[in-house]
Amino acid sequence: MKTFREFRKNTGYLPIGYKLMLSYLVFIIILVSVNGYVTNSMYESSMRKQTETNIKGTLLQITDNVAYKTDDLVRISATMYDDLDFVYRLKQSLGATGEGFERFEYIRTKLDSASKSIGLNLRLSVYTQNETISEQYRTRSAEENTSGNEQTYDIYQLKKIKKKYWYMMLPKEEYDKTMVWDQVEEDAEEDRISMIRRIVDTTDLINVKEVGIMRFSVKISELFESVNYEKLGAGSQLLVKNSNGELIYASGLPLDGLNVTLPSTEHMVEADELNPNVKYSTIEEKMHQQNWTIVAHVPLTIIEKEAEKVRVFILIVCVLCFIIFTFAGIIFSRYFSKRITKFVSVLNAFRDGDLHKRISYRGKDEFSQIATALNGMGEDIEALIKEVYLTQLQKKEAELEMLQTQINPHFLYNTLNSINRLAKFGENEKLQKMVVELAKFYRLTLNSGRTLIPVHSEIEQSNAYLEIQKVKYGHRLEVTFDIDADIWKYETIKLIVQPFIENALKHAWSGDRIHIRIVARKEKDTILYRIIDDGLGVRQERIQEIMDASKDSETGFGIRNIHQRVQLQYGPEYGVSIFSRVGIGTSVDIRIPAKMRKLFYLDEVIGE
Repeated sequence: MKTFREFRKNTGYLPIGYKLMLSYLVFIIILVSVNGYVTNSMYESSMRKQTETNIKGTLLQITDNVAYKTDDLVRISATMYDDLDFVYRLKQSLGATGEGFERFEYIRTKLDSASKSIGLNLRLSVYTQNETISEQYRTRSAEENTSGNEQTYDIYQLKKIKKKYWYMMLPKEEYDKTMVWDQVEEDAEEDRISMIRRIVDTTDLINVKEVGIMRFSVKISELFESVNYEKLGAGSQLLVKNSNGELIYASGLPLDGLNVTLPSTEHMVEADELNPNVKYSTIEEKMHQQNWTIVAHVPLTIIEKEAEKVRVFILIVCVLCFIIFTFAGIIFSRYFSKRITKFVSVLNAFRDGDLHKRISYRGKDEFSQIATALNGMGEDIEALIKEVYLTQLQKKEAELEMLQTQINPHFLYNTLNSINRLAKFGENEKLQKMVVELAKFYRLTLNSGRTLIPVHSEIEQSNAYLEIQKVKYGHRLEVTFDIDADIWKYETIKLIVQPFIENALKHAWSGDRIHIRIVARKEKDTILYRIIDDGLGVRQERIQEIMDASKDSETGFGIRNIHQRVQLQYGPEYGVSIFSRVGIGTSVDIRIPAKMRKLFYLDEVIGE
């Protein structure tokens, strides 16, 4: 019958605790995964919107900072645009009188005050139609052009610019509205930009007359100082464009020139002009007074960084939930599997023959009913097996006694035959010795009717038999004993060594002498008897025929009887094995379990 372990191996057995745990884990994995995915999608969408809102807020703040500086310039220009005294003196002829000098000083003071009213690097240029006002300007060196502390003014005649394109393209004057931002004169070379506005005579609002032009030139880097891509994140680009889509200023974008037209949409684009391998989100803010547009191209990686933080957080939460739910599942599955395992262990014990095992279970559920039924079944089976076992034991003892009764007369017949021959030839001394040894042999054999005897008694019995045979064979028979003294405390079935000695003396002679060696020692948990002779030897086919229990042949009857006795007493793993080579000799091994005699067993237990 297969063992339960072999059954599990061959049938792919999987304990119910693992099945419960696996099904629970599958459920938890699906639940946590779906929940994590939905939560991540919702949070990611929310974070994208929040990040875009933050970027729009930053862009609006940048726009306000730029507008603040441009409004300062508009405010300064308004102090001259709305100053009627300034406009009056600017259009009146100065002449060489003291009054003319006073008017010119007023103009200079006004321009000087305007050029220094704000903290920017400002260059104020006034172009007047009044030819009586002499030009006054500075010739600047390259070092002065790059200086960051310039706050100066210049006075020019209007006729110098009347034929220039930028002047001719100035729009028609609308009171207090018309102003233009453009790069004119030296602005492009010196990286500056100008706010251009007319100076008009407003005494007649219907027919406004141009008195002059004022141009406020500032450094682009100062005006757009707040336009810094780092405020949005690495990889971003900030662009300032005019109404024609021409680039005025760029931060974070490598350009070959300034006049570059870039995409301008309020949705996600792949801007080939930026980086074809990166997706950008484009956001715009209008500056209506200046007619500019500030465009922010923000790579999605910046938005995704925030989403990544949320994703990592959700992942950590999902992992923690999975761990917690897994431990809960382990406790849950163990709660049920322990109860089921109890039933399985009892059933396995029943399978292995241990019918004393019972289940102790408290409760009023189905498990309690199963435990009660299983315990009752164990008691019934145990009672039935005891009954059958006693019957089989009695049968086994009867078979052992029958085998012994078959062996003893066989030996007695051979010995009496030898005694008869000695008496016939009148060898009284040998006859007396043989009778004494025979009596000793049967005393040890009978042993008060016991089947199990001490090992030393079995050896003495074999020695008594050999003494009988030495009387018969004399010096032709040589015997050697190799006995381990440690085996004296063990017990053995009686009369299992002598028959093999008798068999050797009967069948193994080769010439006029024979040597027999008898070995007895302990090997691990077994006692090994070995009878070795240097006789004729036996063919392997003959050995197989002798050991074949299915045959009723009288050949090897004694050997088979001993083999059956050992196996009936101890089990199929013990018994007799024969090794022989023709012309060399034969070795017979008898192996039994090492069972200690009760006397020695009690001594060892007490000693411990």
